[in-house]
Amino acid sequence: MNSELQSLLLDPKARLHFVGVGGTGMSALAQYRAFGRGAVSGSDRSFDHGEMVDEKTCLEKLGVDLHAQDGSGVAGASLVIVSTAVEDKIPDVARARELGIPVIHRADLLAAWLTGESIAVAGTSGKSTVTAMVFEILAHADRDPGLITGGRVIGLMREGHYGNGWYGEGPLVVEADESDGTLVKHSPFCGLLLNLHRDHMEPEKVLEQFRVFRGHVRGPLVVSDDSELAEFWTGSTVFGFGERARVRGRNLALTPFGSTFDVDGVHFTISHPGRHNAWNALAATATCHALGVPLEECAAALARFSGVHRRFEIAGNVNGIEVVDDFAHNPQKIEAVLEAAKVRAKRVLAYFQPHGFAPMRFLRADITQSFARALRPEDRLWFAPIYFAGGTVAKDISSEDLIAEIRAHGAKHAEVAKDRGSFLAELRAVAQPGDLVLIIGARDPTLSRFAREVAQALR
Repeated sequence: MNSELQSLLLDPKARLHFVGVGGTGMSALAQYRAFGRGAVSGSDRSFDHGEMVDEKTCLEKLGVDLHAQDGSGVAGASLVIVSTAVEDKIPDVARARELGIPVIHRADLLAAWLTGESIAVAGTSGKSTVTAMVFEILAHADRDPGLITGGRVIGLMREGHYGNGWYGEGPLVVEADESDGTLVKHSPFCGLLLNLHRDHMEPEKVLEQFRVFRGHVRGPLVVSDDSELAEFWTGSTVFGFGERARVRGRNLALTPFGSTFDVDGVHFTISHPGRHNAWNALAATATCHALGVPLEECAAALARFSGVHRRFEIAGNVNGIEVVDDFAHNPQKIEAVLEAAKVRAKRVLAYFQPHGFAPMRFLRADITQSFARALRPEDRLWFAPIYFAGGTVAKDISSEDLIAEIRAHGAKHAEVAKDRGSFLAELRAVAQPGDLVLIIGARDPTLSRFAREVAQALR
């Protein structure tokens, strides 16, 4: 990036216009800029369609100047920010190019902000939760952290904020995305590598990004004891529950409502269920401890951690039936949330909305096998139609195809829900006290509202 663009990114008077500002990644950047009293504008087609009203209100309260996504808000902007999902034909982008306004990728903006004291959390699963936990610990330790992440932190939401962006004078904590290949642009002070799974691309491609990322980290590198990351252990702070870990969790005990473990004699209590959340907490602890935060302060902060929106978030508890809303969408996340749910309920009734045609095509075998492995004979599964967010994509795979494969792997109670109404009707007929209804999926902003509607329908 040339020096002129770099200076614009750091100039609070330069107006940055975000195309798709309602998206999780873009909204976090816009909020960080607005909280820091920089000039911000944006557009989002969801806002134009009357959707995501609460999110829109939060951004407007911060001073983000919102426009229709018709090109009208671009004039006068210093820079236009886009994500990989934003196509050149979008009116705001086309208008910016007509006016000669620089158009840059959001990863370049984030990279410019990571040059100071910063922590970047990378990996294929758990990034949002670990990023939020690191932020919570540093805030508890009076480090005045900033935050840019994809998951909305419930503690910030309760204060009336959008929840995934915050400005602080201390370390900037960011969720660093590998899905579009832009992880290699970041040079944080502290880096964290969580895991390596097949998700948006083949693991070897992600591993190549991790190697470049490691070379850019200016301070400590924290790495899990996952054998897939063994090449990064030397010279790093390794965490985990195994013998090779330097920051090692011991005496792990899982309950339906959370977990406990010890690190060097300090006792940790996590109020979010599942082995994966214990592991997330250990990752955040190892990172903050590498930055000088005492273990006792890490434990105290995590004990009060309120969680991340749509990460095993309780949408309702009606007549002995619990309804849980979760963002799980890749094979590892799906298995993790199902394992946590099974400990908590005698039967799991899961509704999954696949999050796009391309991801389902890429992960087809992994997704179907994950569900088949994790479901017990008594559990039930419904697949919604594959979510389509717009754009150009081949619709050459269906939920019917995926359910057929899951059933072929031995899952008896797996079927397609043609729409939400038919699912609700069937759910009311089969749900019993002691069941846990799990609403899972990504990308669709209406899923969380639907989880609450499910709880209401069971009354």
